[in-house]
Amino acid sequence: MILKPIGVVKSPFKTQNDAPRQGRFSDAVSEIAIFDEYADGLHKIENLRHIIVLYWMDKASRDKLRVVPPGETEERGVFTTRSPSRPNPIGLCVVEILEVERNRLKVRWLDALDGSPVIDIKKYSPEIDCVNQLEGQQP
Repeated sequence: MILKPIGVVKSPFKTQNDAPRQGRFSDAVSEIAIFDEYADGLHKIENLRHIIVLYWMDKASRDKLRVVPPGETEERGVFTTRSPSRPNPIGLCVVEILEVERNRLKVRWLDALDGSPVIDIKKYSPEIDCVNQLEGQQP
């Protein structure tokens, strides 16, 4: 499997300690710079208010399968958490688009570190992406 970055994040967060636990916990503004060869994929993105950004957490640990989540005392498998430590450290954030200028997007709520490779952008659709109630889900 080969992933090709489509762009890079320019963020105020330089280290994992700088970044919020979740992007929605911060109003910091970041920029997503899409590489020229993928810029046409942004056509009409100015009509969207929110997008899903998938990025590679290149500074995350990839050798942990269990972590202790914040506020908890017991280990859990990484696939039951939102920890950046995981075999394939793919980050996912729903962000608000603040400004579009050619191949650059200014966004809010992105928790990616500065220099993180962007691997995809998708339209956010509340009808599809927002689950109002999950039956049987345990906190």
